[in-house]
Amino acid sequence: MRVSPAWLRAGGVAVVGAVVVACTTNAAAGGTPAQHQSHQPAGTSGTAPANSAATGAVGSGGSGSGGSGASGAAGGAGTAEAAQVASLSARQLAGQRVIFSYAGLTPPSALLWLISHGEAAGVIFFTNNISSRAQIAAVIGKLEAADAAATNPVRSPLLLMTDQEGGLVRRLQGAPALSEKQIGQAAHPAAAATTAGSGAAANLRGVGMNVNLAPVLDVYRTAGDFDDQFQRSYSSSPSQVSYLGADFIKAQQKGGVAATAKHFPGLGAAVKSQDTDLAPVKLNVSAANLRGIDELPYKAAIAAKVKLVMVSWAVYPGLGATRPGGLSTNVVQGELRNRLGFKGVTITDALEAGALRPYGSIQHRALLAAQAGMDLLLCSAQTKGEGAACVDGLEDGYNDGSLGKTAFKAADTRVLSLRAGLPR
Repeated sequence: MRVSPAWLRAGGVAVVGAVVVACTTNAAAGGTPAQHQSHQPAGTSGTAPANSAATGAVGSGGSGSGGSGASGAAGGAGTAEAAQVASLSARQLAGQRVIFSYAGLTPPSALLWLISHGEAAGVIFFTNNISSRAQIAAVIGKLEAADAAATNPVRSPLLLMTDQEGGLVRRLQGAPALSEKQIGQAAHPAAAATTAGSGAAANLRGVGMNVNLAPVLDVYRTAGDFDDQFQRSYSSSPSQVSYLGADFIKAQQKGGVAATAKHFPGLGAAVKSQDTDLAPVKLNVSAANLRGIDELPYKAAIAAKVKLVMVSWAVYPGLGATRPGGLSTNVVQGELRNRLGFKGVTITDALEAGALRPYGSIQHRALLAAQAGMDLLLCSAQTKGEGAACVDGLEDGYNDGSLGKTAFKAADTRVLSLRAGLPR
């Protein structure tokens, strides 16, 4: 990753200056890999009143086992959501696994159409989507109105997400002010983590968002390395990362915002130059170290009932993986689902990341991710048509049998169960 004040890393993919990444809805083209997020260290300004979105603890959605690379039904996921899934077209089934983004301050009409017709799971927001709290609250109101349209067969809240990690990585002005490293070094770290989680929830719910792509659970190894350079790791101690991450998760989800633990199975061993946004990264860490250090915080996160887990794009040969984590059945199914027992929603890092350049078009990347067991696919490129290309890849895989229909519907059921448990 470029070491420059204009470059920061948020949600797992590099950001440059004030460029907003976009996942729009027209031509189905893979495009050139682009950055996941734009970021300004001080966040965005604006003190206008927030909207009146309801608050409340996140419900118990997101259960079930297996992914699109596994067979079986949706496990413990809600029967109401399973019945809803059964009513969807192939295009809607595919769209319900894709997170879209857009450029600028106004969502395009094409995105509103997709939402109103059940062909989008949610939207991710970046710094340049936001000019003030009142502005983004009004945008979210429009998105929610589209979601409530009579033409939409999905009767659950959209997934409305951003990266509000704290410290340097914030989309909205305000809480949490402390970075993860500052929390780890605080006089009372547990209290600081709890305050950060509850603060993030109140901040995001205040404008109508309901998912935070945080906390980072990477266990950094050396000062100034990939995670530590931007203070995005609580500690080099796996036990401290475990309990602080769990405290953040519980507080945030109690406040009505679903938490996302990232970047499984961990980027803590990455050196400063190892940036999956820009190029492939291989982390030669043994299975014993991955499980005893990097995966340890995920046990605590799962025990804390974390709703989502984001999987890394690094390659982990120690786990027998030859592909990036989010494209690897060994990582997604073998480690996260089977060994750790995670039953919630898996989400990819950005599909346009440089680490995936060897894997061809967005359609093909989407297919491989779904085959590995990823539930939600995150589109955040500047290229027009990435979202449509992602949906195309999933729909084609569903129709031609490359993706098993039972497992595909199980993934959709997990996503809809997550959505059903979120406050409006």
